[in-house]
Amino acid sequence: MIPLNPLGRFLRPGLLFALSVFLTGCNSAILNPKGQIGHDEKTLLITATVLMLLVVVPVIIMTLAFAWKYRATNTKARYEPKWSHSTAIEVVVWSIPCMIVLVLAVLTWRSSHALDPYRPLESDKKPVVIEAISLDWKWLFIYPEENIATVNEITFPVNTPLNFKITSDSVMNAFFIPHLGSMIYSMTGMETKLHLIANETGQFPGMSSHYSGAGFSKMHFTANSVTEAEYQAWLTKVRAQSTPMDKAAFATLVNDKNHDWHPVTYFGTTEGGLFDWVIAKHMGDNNHYGMDHKAMSHDGAAGESHEGHDMPANAHEGHDAAAPSGDAAAAPADAAAAEHAEHTADEHAAAGHAGHAGSGE
Repeated sequence: MIPLNPLGRFLRPGLLFALSVFLTGCNSAILNPKGQIGHDEKTLLITATVLMLLVVVPVIIMTLAFAWKYRATNTKARYEPKWSHSTAIEVVVWSIPCMIVLVLAVLTWRSSHALDPYRPLESDKKPVVIEAISLDWKWLFIYPEENIATVNEITFPVNTPLNFKITSDSVMNAFFIPHLGSMIYSMTGMETKLHLIANETGQFPGMSSHYSGAGFSKMHFTANSVTEAEYQAWLTKVRAQSTPMDKAAFATLVNDKNHDWHPVTYFGTTEGGLFDWVIAKHMGDNNHYGMDHKAMSHDGAAGESHEGHDMPANAHEGHDAAAPSGDAAAAPADAAAAEHAEHTADEHAAAGHAGHAGSGE
């Protein structure tokens, strides 16, 4: 049997070598950002980690030191079985963590506003607007100002703000370009926004970072950061395609529920308002997502009714025929009208707006 100490001395260099080999293959996009938002988030991540390590590292060191000093075989260690309190220790173990939490709170508050994905980026260049729609299982990108569309590829000029408008025609997904920064969800019947910028040229992988179905692992795309001249050449190449992106082409794309990676596809023209149409078609009647709520005009023809409150066409006629004339009849009629109006308001309020899909603003 090999003693533990010689075995440890033998395994330690091997474990360090294996760890070094594994780490050489790591290329974390989050820790290697290529855009301003990514750089700011990396700084925030490192700062928060260092602040927390100010507590974690001393605790680990003291745990090991105390375990060694007060081991059973150390007869020189002080034995104080009735010790229970130390004001100095209490001050240290409470004051330092409280200060760190305070610093983290201020840092989190400021960065939450500074890195808000809905906050437009300041730049002297005109932003590129890209409308992203997640499908099963691919990404459709519409450039409304350029009148083109692509599948599983976006191209944009370097050092230019990117204004993403994002929605889904299927289940919820998560739009993420790790090298550039923040992740945000795409949701059916809703519009979310994301503002990014690339500080360097290159090809950056994009993905749906949350599981969304059988073809989820193939739901990735390429984000190309290029020079202005290369961007204009790319626009010319896409516009040369004769295939338009309209409602018919969109339906064909939706029905192609690919389980393998969908190839990059270009559309030379786009139908105006397609992105808003995708959102609107999931919102239901009267803009209540998931509800079949018909609007009713109180000044409409006789016989119209609220859902669940059928009223015969001659209901009002019967009341009018039986009602006495004069001021005595006016009071009951006014009271009935007020009661009906109050009931209608309460019914509409109770219906709520659960599932209501706004613009995401």
